Amino acid sequence: MAGSTLASPTANAPVPGVARRKHVSPGMESWIRFRRHRLAVAGAIVLGLLVLSVALGPILWPVAINDIDFTAMLQGPSWAHPLGTDDLGQDVLARMLYGGRISLAVGLCAMFVAIGVGVVVGAVAGMARGSVDTALMWVTDLFLSLPQLPLLLVLIYLFRDALKQIAGPEVGVLVLIIVVIGGLRWMPVARLVRAQFFSLREKEFVEAARALGASTTRQVVRHILPNALGPVIVAATIDVAVAIIAESTLSFLGLGVPPDIPTWGRILFDAKDYLDFAPHWAFFPGAAIFLTVLCINYIGDGLRDALDPRRVI
Repeated sequence: MAGSTLASPTANAPVPGVARRKHVSPGMESWIRFRRHRLAVAGAIVLGLLVLSVALGPILWPVAINDIDFTAMLQGPSWAHPLGTDDLGQDVLARMLYGGRISLAVGLCAMFVAIGVGVVVGAVAGMARGSVDTALMWVTDLFLSLPQLPLLLVLIYLFRDALKQIAGPEVGVLVLIIVVIGGLRWMPVARLVRAQFFSLREKEFVEAARALGASTTRQVVRHILPNALGPVIVAATIDVAVAIIAESTLSFLGLGVPPDIPTWGRILFDAKDYLDFAPHWAFFPGAAIFLTVLCINYIGDGLRDALDPRRVI
């Protein structure tokens, strides 16, 4: 046709030596960055094996945790008792599988308490201005200045008996431990979320939503909070590790769960007087706490790298 120009056959052809980048979703980018962190991947695998072991404990090792055999007192690892026995002849492996569920549950529940309170306080302080932000940060700084371990011990000592009468010796103490540990770990999360909100609320996409008439609640829920969750997820992994150590510390000091509930910290407390001639009794629960906390910290490092948008894949 007159006046028309034929399209060049090489107009849409790829340029030699220049590779066209394949489109990758943000979730896949995060997974690729996380997968490159070898320690984080190894930590996730080991932690997954620990969680599966404690979750399927009764199926994997169907031995009652309270079976007493005085003929097998303080025996070392053997085929009959792979992790040895305690001073009553009870199987340490069975007690560790049972207690691991409680230790991990306390860590996760305390983390949710800390993250929930911290996100709410940080979001309100980050969106509010003036006296509300000042008051919330004053309360946060007040809690940060308190010595956490002595305060934790005092609160457990004061309210443990009352909650035992209300909810029973097991549930009452566990709820108290979860609430107290989580209630003393929300402050760093609140400050982190507040800083994220200060930065994100001035971004162009939030200004556009505000210009279109989006309410403050919609701005927070749909636009600001999802973009602030990366650092919060990393902080959550750290809080799980801290909560597990705090519960183990309380149990080791004799202020945790009742003696008949074998958490990892309680097993350590029971084994402290037998370290000279039964070191296996304390070694295995200590190693479980060490591995769990180490794996969670490595996963937190991997998530920090994976959720950082400035890193390229």
